[in-house]
Amino acid sequence: MSEEPAVYKVSDIHHQTFSAERVRRDFPILHQQVNGHPLVYLDNAATTQKPECVIQAISDYYRHDNSNVHRGAHTLADRATAKFEGARTTVATFLNAPAAKQILWTRGTTESINLVAMCWGRSQLHPGDRVLVSAMEHHSNIVPWQMIAAEKGATVEAIPVDSTGTINLAALNNMLDSNVCMVAVGHVSNALGTINPVAQIVQMAHAVGALALVDGAQAVGHWPVDVQALDCDFYAFSAHKLFGPTGLGVLYGKLELLEAMPPYQGGGEMIESVSFAGTTYNQLPYKFEAGTPDIAGAIGLAAAIDYLGTLDRVGAAKHEQALLEYAQKKAAAVPGLRLVGTAAHKASVLSFNLEGVHPADLGTLLDQQGVAVRTGNHCAQPIMDQYGIPGTVRASFSFYNTFDDVDRLFAALVKARQFLV
Repeated sequence: MSEEPAVYKVSDIHHQTFSAERVRRDFPILHQQVNGHPLVYLDNAATTQKPECVIQAISDYYRHDNSNVHRGAHTLADRATAKFEGARTTVATFLNAPAAKQILWTRGTTESINLVAMCWGRSQLHPGDRVLVSAMEHHSNIVPWQMIAAEKGATVEAIPVDSTGTINLAALNNMLDSNVCMVAVGHVSNALGTINPVAQIVQMAHAVGALALVDGAQAVGHWPVDVQALDCDFYAFSAHKLFGPTGLGVLYGKLELLEAMPPYQGGGEMIESVSFAGTTYNQLPYKFEAGTPDIAGAIGLAAAIDYLGTLDRVGAAKHEQALLEYAQKKAAAVPGLRLVGTAAHKASVLSFNLEGVHPADLGTLLDQQGVAVRTGNHCAQPIMDQYGIPGTVRASFSFYNTFDDVDRLFAALVKARQFLV
């Protein structure tokens, strides 16, 4: 599925025959009707659905263990702390991070990238420095860099992307010089589905002394990620893209960088000692985690990762790829349908437009038939501007989707086309 090294590790999976029909039984939300039709959920790039075990883990925490963490002198606090910090260890193992203290909790991928931009960027960027991001990035991997660059006198420049949605590595190579301090790219494009060669991009950045941040929001739900194999300096993702709850994010960072970075916010937990004469900060990871954290979110994410550990992830990825190929073949037979994002290496995202039809209108008619897709620019306005379009209809698949879901999408599309074209 990917050209990245060490995408799948035998130790990470249980070998078994993957069955989307069996897996679907674990996701209660999928078994309902919407507008009088069985739900076909194809908006997984926006958020993934949650298996029953995740819902139960969050409910059990609030029913039995609800307490603030770390400093409580009672049993509930001890239980909550053990589960909360256990979740951090679970994430570290999931990413193959060297240590759990390199895993920081945030509110999502967006805050993770903002944390790096503000904490690392505020202390390390200077006038004349350059930050490179790809032209297909989500706004969350563009705007934070623009904000800190404006403050520090640095510049943010776009790595060119071709008409297929593929990063131009030759152009990137020509852009790299000693003034480049950071290269920030998405592992997978949320708008196009492109799988970027991030291991190679990390190596290219390091060759000129730059750091590399990878936005992994769209990758972690599709295959295992090994941050040590990628050798990235920072890796960010959101729990809700990994079958966990909303409101929780993860930032992995190399130890020496996190130790050198100043805190992001001030308040409780991130301090060691406070006086009006001065304040000293806590050790990692707590110096970046001011205030009461999303305890239930962390527990829910750990349950999602444990759930993934029961699946054949190689089989799941192959199933997703088969869904994408099947959908692409069906798309080719629809008159006036244009695929947007046709890179050679793609995750299971089908982004398209129908000639003469606004994406929002098409999305509304699909919803009336029980088919849930996303429409708009997908928070990737620069790449949409490059293609000269306002946005796309995006159908994004996960391992619990089926070939029948794809058939339902295109049957609904044909019916909608009769009203719109």
